[in-house]
Amino acid sequence: MNNKEYLECDLPTFLSESLTAYKNALIKIKSGETYWQLDMDYCELQSNINVAEVEQDITAEQANYLRRKYLYGE
Repeated sequence: MNNKEYLECDLPTFLSESLTAYKNALIKIKSGETYWQLDMDYCELQSNINVAEVEQDITAEQANYLRRKYLYGE
């Protein structure tokens, strides 16, 4: 991602919380734990990124960075 982690700073609380929940879900899955809510966490993160962008709480650059890094796995 070319050291653009600064784009994850100062996110709105609702987006930061859904990002943390999604990261925790991935950790659970990777550790072999049965976790049934991964799809829900993914969809909530995707929705919150979209809402934050439309409401201009984050920039389009931030939204695209978060999508690529967390949703698309680039």
